[in-house]
Order: sequence, then C-alpha cells, then structure tokens
Amino acid sequence: MKTVSVAELQSRLRTLPPNPRIVVSGNMSIPWEAVQAVDECVPSYVLHALNAPPGLPERDGVTVETCFVGAGMRRHPGLRYVPSRLSLVPLLFGRTLPPEVVLLHCAPPIDGQLSLGLEVNVLPAAVEACRARGGLVVAVVNPRMPYTFGDAQIPVEHVDLAVEIEAPLATHVPVPPDDDSRAIGELVASQILDGSTMQLGIGGVPDATLAALVSRKGIRVWTEMFSDGVLALDAAGALDRNHPLITSFVFGSQELYDWLDRNPRVRMMRTERTNDPGLIAQQRQMTSVNTALEVDLFGQANASRINARIYSGFGGQTDFIVGALHSPGGKSFIALRSWHPKADVSTIVPLLDEPVTSFQQSAVVTEHGIAPLWGHDEREQCRAIIECAAHPSVREELWEEAAALGLA
Repeated sequence: MKTVSVAELQSRLRTLPPNPRIVVSGNMSIPWEAVQAVDECVPSYVLHALNAPPGLPERDGVTVETCFVGAGMRRHPGLRYVPSRLSLVPLLFGRTLPPEVVLLHCAPPIDGQLSLGLEVNVLPAAVEACRARGGLVVAVVNPRMPYTFGDAQIPVEHVDLAVEIEAPLATHVPVPPDDDSRAIGELVASQILDGSTMQLGIGGVPDATLAALVSRKGIRVWTEMFSDGVLALDAAGALDRNHPLITSFVFGSQELYDWLDRNPRVRMMRTERTNDPGLIAQQRQMTSVNTALEVDLFGQANASRINARIYSGFGGQTDFIVGALHSPGGKSFIALRSWHPKADVSTIVPLLDEPVTSFQQSAVVTEHGIAPLWGHDEREQCRAIIECAAHPSVREELWEEAAALGLA
C-alpha cells in the first residue's frame, strides 16, 4: 500500500481504460473525496454502489449502477439497476460486472490490517475480483472510521494506493417511533421468544420492535445491518453475551460508532455469508422482520417498485425469509402500516400490479393486528389479511375483490 496525495491518485486514474467500472463503498460509507477525484479526471465511468445517499455525480458520462437503489439514486439520470438478490451480488463482480477500480473507506491499519469499518457488504468480493484482473484498489483512510473485525479486515498489501483524510461520518439520530410504528413493533415483539436470533433494519418499526424486546433474554443478532436499537438491548442485558453480533453494515449515531469501534463482540461479515439462506437457517429461532410498500390478498409483497419505477430492489428480503423459515423455530414477518400516509392509500391491495419482491412469509403485521400466512390455505390467508391487517375503511371493498379473485 502506497500513501499518495489526491493529485497523485488522479494521475493514476487518468490511465484507466475507457468507461471503467468503479465499485465504491455504499450506504453511508461513501468516500466522497475519492468519488470527487474520479469525477474530476475520468471523462466517463460506471459507478457501482449499494443504497447510495444523495451526492453522487450527475453529468453526461456518469452511469450509476446498483443492485439496490438508495435515496440518492432513485431519480439519477444515469441510473442502471441490475436486479439481484443481495446474496448473489458478489458473484456478479466475477462474471458480468467486473470492476477496474474499487474505492474503499477504511479505518487506519492495526497490525497490518485496514478495516472497512461501517460497511463490509459486497466489498471483499469486489476487491478480490478487481485484484484478479489486475485492477486498482484504493483506500481512503479516515481515523474517524470505527475499526471493526471479521471480514472488515483487509491486509494492507491488498490495497494499491491510500489517501489519508479526516472527515466526519454520516450519522442517523433515531427519532421516537410514532404510534403506528410502536403498535406494529409491539405486535411483532409479542411473537419473539427468549433466545431468538434477529434480523432487523433501520426505521420506526425496527426500532420499536427492538425497544419492545428489552425484557427478553439471550437475543442474538444475525442481520444485514443494524442501528442504534442494539444499544438498548445491550444496556438491558437482553443480548446473548456469549455470541457475536453478526452484520454486514452499520448506520446510526456517533454513540453507536463509538460502541462499535474495536468491539470484539461485533463480527462484520461479507454479504455471501450474512445473506446465505443456508447459514441463516442454522441460526437459533431465526426471526426476520422486513417491510414492504404493499401486500396483496395472496400474501405477495412489493418492496421494490412504485408505478413500475424502481424504488429499492430485492435486497436481502428473500434471502432472510427463506433462511428464517428453514430455521428451527424460525419466523418471518412483513411489517408495514395499513395505510400509506403520503400516498393516502391502503397498503393492502387486492392484487399487486408491481413485480413481486417476496411471498410466503410467516405473517403480515400492521398496527391493526397479525395475519398468519404460512401453512394456511389461500382463502384462510386472505381472510386473515383482510380481518387482521387491512385498514377497517377498505375491508368491505377488499372482500368484494377477494370474491372476484376466487378467495372468498
């Protein structure tokens, strides 16, 4: 690993082949200084990132490529969406999406090992694929990045060039869940036993679910990502202290990052492992909690598209649903509000008119109740969705639609 200035990095970037694919740390770990350096000296390129926030370059010559669309990508004029389950994205780098450059955001090395800090995700696979084809691996080294262990650790010899910067990390300050989120979280938590293994994301419902689990014992974490909710579980003694918390990326408050830094109880793992349904299935009482934009009377969930326009993607939803249902004592929930506050429409619809993201969950949960699905015939599923999950104002209409669909 050679430490260079931004100008020296740009000199090397100018030698890249035309329109290179550049994989960059995504989510809230994007090394903006490196992205800016690329944009200033590479006329056209493909920037591959997962779930990127606002701020990506928007100009002719820039293609933003992703398998999971973030808030900063949804209306990007150069968006290229590649549908894929998250567990399979790493395979693409060695096949159809080979990278010429990988840009990493790292903590300074300890004993010859850099750390990817807040985001591991698909980056180890990208580094391996890039090095195998003689590409360029660049590390932006930031002392504010928490040092994490597991697959986050990268030998310094696997990095070609390093640029040292000191910049604050993006943070998320959790807000108290609203009444609907709290109700949904408490209903989901009512189905979770001591000793369960949790997969939860970020937002009002996951935060409310975790808040309702503080009285449990022996809770384990095996998830794509976690946020500040784990701090409350840790403080309450609800976590299994003899088992590491497994995740692939983290986003939250500075307090969470301070807790994460050099914490041996947290094991950051690459996506091929965190999202492997076979490994998920081996976890004790694996419980996945995901959300959706809408659910229909067949129990099909759309979490990806609005008016046929890509909103997010498959992510890890299918990976965790399948893995959780194969786990002994495992359960999988789709948790969502019964009414979309912005669109002012029911989230329970007769039949999806968007592509299906997932189906066959254990149950659908809204603020009105729990609708059990798995193991019930389609008419029983339909009845439960209408009577237990749908907003009361649309139940009569849904029954009419159910009859037309042969479900009533």
